[in-house]
Amino acid sequence: MKVSSALSSLVFLLLLLLTSVLDFVPNIIVEGGEENAEQAEDVKRSQFPDGFLFGVATSSYQVEGAVHEDGRSLSNWDVFAHTKGNIENGDNADIADDHYHHYLEDIEIMHSLGVDSYRFSVSWERILPRGKFGDVNPAGILFYNKIIDNLLLRGIEPFLTIHHHDLPQELMDRYGGWLSPLIQEDFVRLAEACFKHFGDRVRYWITINEPNLVSEFAYERGKYPPARCSPPFGNCSAGNSDVEPLIVMHHMLLAHAKAVKLYREQFQAKQGGTIGLVVSTHMYEPLTDDELDREAASRGLAFYVGWSFDPVVFGDYPPEMRRYHGSELPTFTSDERQLMRDSTDFLGLNHYVTLYAKDCIHSSCTCFVPSCFPGGDRAIRGFVSTTGFRDGVAIGEPTGNPRFFVVPRGMEEAVDYIKERYHNKPMFITENGYSSPKGQQEQVDDLQHDIKRVAYHKSYLSALARAIRNGADVRGYFIWSLIDNFEWTDGYDIKFGLYAVDRVTMDRIPKSSAKWYRDFLHNISFNHQEPRIAIPFSSAADGFLPNIKNGTAEMA
Repeated sequence: MKVSSALSSLVFLLLLLLTSVLDFVPNIIVEGGEENAEQAEDVKRSQFPDGFLFGVATSSYQVEGAVHEDGRSLSNWDVFAHTKGNIENGDNADIADDHYHHYLEDIEIMHSLGVDSYRFSVSWERILPRGKFGDVNPAGILFYNKIIDNLLLRGIEPFLTIHHHDLPQELMDRYGGWLSPLIQEDFVRLAEACFKHFGDRVRYWITINEPNLVSEFAYERGKYPPARCSPPFGNCSAGNSDVEPLIVMHHMLLAHAKAVKLYREQFQAKQGGTIGLVVSTHMYEPLTDDELDREAASRGLAFYVGWSFDPVVFGDYPPEMRRYHGSELPTFTSDERQLMRDSTDFLGLNHYVTLYAKDCIHSSCTCFVPSCFPGGDRAIRGFVSTTGFRDGVAIGEPTGNPRFFVVPRGMEEAVDYIKERYHNKPMFITENGYSSPKGQQEQVDDLQHDIKRVAYHKSYLSALARAIRNGADVRGYFIWSLIDNFEWTDGYDIKFGLYAVDRVTMDRIPKSSAKWYRDFLHNISFNHQEPRIAIPFSSAADGFLPNIKNGTAEMA
């Protein structure tokens, strides 16, 4: 009897230990087998400052569809997506998530989550289908007015992006788009139309989304329209990867500054809004402890992040770029430097990427892994090669994008870098999100029980909370994305959404991450709870009834 009792006690203790371990496992994100695995804390909304905005984000081209409706013209992305071989699986955004017809349902979903703000963009080709060569399109104005009004009706703050990658194809055909200084006038006209028609209700403005990413992917690597590049970055029919990205960035920054000047002089005092620029904000860590690699990581940040932010804060490009580019780097006139300086009220950070950086000035750089791009030994890259692997071990758990790894500390490091370099100018995390690796059993892991997405956001929010506790002036966080959408050249293969979208019915299907975000926003702990379907609130007054079957709202 004594032996049996002792054995029973031992079994009980082992079961208790096993249960504790299993409870702990979902909260761990293993970084490629490294010893310093990062724990996803049970982060709470109450850890963030009062007035901190929590939201979700989308962009017009990725969700709207309806590309031939109500006076919208063809965009550069329409033409690019319909060119064979440019998009995975031959996908296009002609329908996308049909947000153009489902916007009320999507706003209802946001309301059910309890978000403070919605970051979205307007379609240039809906507002000004022909740019300055035509008139403002009333149907486009009406569409975005309806979105703004319905957001405000539900207590959701509009956070409006004026330009998020897509522009009228006519501007490409007439003068080459961002390669020409003529586009600055066109962009300011678009911004003015937005300020006039929406500014009485919009308090948060973004001029341009990720000018550094557009410059790199459209004009250096040739992966985005107009697909211009040169070796070793790619084999395009035209382009100069060493020079054209610099020209394009120059025009985008000047367009941004001119739009900000217009807003500040004619609209800001009356409308009371704030305006800024959003930059793709990678974090780089040295590949080795060698001083050259530490310098390479610092130089890489200046060439990638500082390239956009230095001019709008300090009035000129980073000194690191001046040193290595010389005459290739465009110059601002004295008047332009004055225009550029302090031309942003806040800094918007789209953060997904933390990579290792290797010096290419004093050693050769060759790419052997998918996360490494060619061209690290060129000035346009700052003579820095970046990779997600060190000694064959990934910097973090892989995701659906070969350059995106789960590295929560990168959020804190990126925010600290921006805080120090730009004297703690106000920041918003305008995008951060997780995509499951391709080939996973989507119905099991990515829809009903996407625990990795939940763990991802908990870990990154924990890192962000630490940065804020250490003094960083961060004022908001937006999850990319509300719904799975057209992820540019990846089509619909890559999924970041809190909600899935049935490609046939367009039903919005909540993932367990949507339930987690709703609980987080209501300051409810998610730990030790079974994921369950979140059913949005509905409003009969808006003509909606809840679709209990799949948790979406539908027209009554």
